[in-house]
Amino acid sequence: MIEHQDEVDAMFDALVDQLKLVLPDFGEVLALDGKGIETHARGRKVEEGEQKKPDGRRDTDADWGVKSYHGQREDGTLWEKVTSWFGYKLHLIVDANYELPLAFKVTKASEAEMPKAHDLLDEMEERHPDILERCEYLDADRGYDDGKLISRLWDSYGIKPVIDIRNMWKDGEDTKVIEGKWNIIYNYKGQVFCVCPKTGKNREMAYGGFEKDRETLKYRCPAQHYGYDCSGCSKCPVKKAVRIPLAEDRRVFTPLARSSFQWKSIYKKRTSVERVNSRLDVSFGFEEHFIRGLTKMKLRCSLALCVMLAMALGRIKENQEKLMRSLVKSA
Repeated sequence: MIEHQDEVDAMFDALVDQLKLVLPDFGEVLALDGKGIETHARGRKVEEGEQKKPDGRRDTDADWGVKSYHGQREDGTLWEKVTSWFGYKLHLIVDANYELPLAFKVTKASEAEMPKAHDLLDEMEERHPDILERCEYLDADRGYDDGKLISRLWDSYGIKPVIDIRNMWKDGEDTKVIEGKWNIIYNYKGQVFCVCPKTGKNREMAYGGFEKDRETLKYRCPAQHYGYDCSGCSKCPVKKAVRIPLAEDRRVFTPLARSSFQWKSIYKKRTSVERVNSRLDVSFGFEEHFIRGLTKMKLRCSLALCVMLAMALGRIKENQEKLMRSLVKSA
């Protein structure tokens, strides 16, 4: 089977193509993530006098991967969780509505996720360009918070990135001023505020939508939008609304505003890729496996993902779309 990896990859792409025909909205919302696959084998020993020739009991391709999680508690204190594993990493793009894979790569555990995200997009551009054309949103956690990726998604494919953001402001500022608008400020999460000229009080502005032709986000005066009095209204340069170009900060200001309710709703679909990862662990046995070597790991991942797609396709053809992810109920 290892010698036929190209044929297995072609089978995966053929299944994706068939699913595009039976699911018209297949690929409209994508989710991206990297999954650690731990191996219980020992690595190559390099101590003096140790035999370095592979003996079948060690995994000489695997290495160590580390992933950090950060957050803030309700009391304002920060927390960090660091996990590490010895093995491999599966980089995966899935359909967030149907929880089915669309593109993947298998690497050593130490491989960074961000470069592989671009590689996956390159692969989809070559093999499934129509999916990139129909895709509206791509979800990812803050590990993929990168200006180049965010810009590429929108500029090259018209995909609205829904990617969580890290606080990269190193100067200690809580807010920054919009260029040319002295009383309009924003924070790293994309919330926009107006500063009352009379009281100095900050009020969050109302999101008014994205203007595609101008590539600007529109924010309305909160006093006019919500209907309350503002003592500094006569001195405020913002009469009705302001337009903020995406170029102000491509990470903070995205075509789907981070401060909008829709952003939060779409971002919830990111968990779809986590459920796919869970099925790989539990149903396909990657949580406890005896696979040795990168070549074998890629083959086994490829076959597992092909089974996911084939099961879904068969269920749909049997008018059992609601069971497309089931591996236990008979057709």
